Amino acid sequence: MSVMTARFCILLLSVLLLLPIFSKAQPQQVIYSWPMSMLGDARGSYPIALLHLAVEKSGADYQLVPSGQVMSQHRTLRQLGSNNGLDVVWTMTSPEREKELRPIRVPIDRGLIGWRLLLIHNDNEQKIQQLDEKQLRTSPSVQGSDWPDYPILKANHFRVLGSGDFDAMFKMLSAKRIDYFPRSVTEIWPELQQKTGMSLTVAPKWVLHYPAALYFFVQKDNIELANAIEIGLLRAIEDGSMQQLFLQHFSSAIQQADLKTRTVVQLSNPILPAETPLKNKALWFDPQLGY
Repeated sequence: MSVMTARFCILLLSVLLLLPIFSKAQPQQVIYSWPMSMLGDARGSYPIALLHLAVEKSGADYQLVPSGQVMSQHRTLRQLGSNNGLDVVWTMTSPEREKELRPIRVPIDRGLIGWRLLLIHNDNEQKIQQLDEKQLRTSPSVQGSDWPDYPILKANHFRVLGSGDFDAMFKMLSAKRIDYFPRSVTEIWPELQQKTGMSLTVAPKWVLHYPAALYFFVQKDNIELANAIEIGLLRAIEDGSMQQLFLQHFSSAIQQADLKTRTVVQLSNPILPAETPLKNKALWFDPQLGY
């Protein structure tokens, strides 16, 4: 064999050895609804970490990528539904949302979205503490006009205003135009830290509770992605890794909330879909257990 032929054989062998590397398909990108500019926001850290965990446990070859811009909840859901640059969102379920989108029916926060503490102005702490339940319902509060919580509070005879501007709701509270702003156990402490200088605090005594599920949603026809996320979540529940992640992110907030000592105002949720897995107690938060 000539030197040139030997060199050609070595080169050909090298190319053949490298072919699997170059021919391997790139992971499919999955864009989730949390903008890159907000990756440091603590409110998004748990659902993002759980989504990564679910994809890892599923064994699917997906690359998770944050979205490019900040959008309202309504616009985010509309963009997902129209297959326009979003693949996964996490939001509270409702019949309308389950009709337009495909839910993965595992409550990712164990229903903590429905345990609502009251964010108030510092000056109103004693006033709110002295209210009875009827007075609490008739005191002015606020929720997002496109949030499922708004019709839930309305149906339970709360005097609640609707707003389409998230930051404006905190300003209304700071200006004492409302008495309280119900926020979930998972949301209220990071938001309080972000709103320093607005004279806000968490009201003692009260907690509102209604059954509510925060799900991952995908496009209606994206069965493959929905199945992968569901399989991953169920495996994470089975091996305890979801519980570990949940407690890592929320044990401090749960301890601060001290729900066992609070007066619980139990509300109905008339917009909770019938398919919600309420009977599976393993999926839901128990304040007596702290998980």
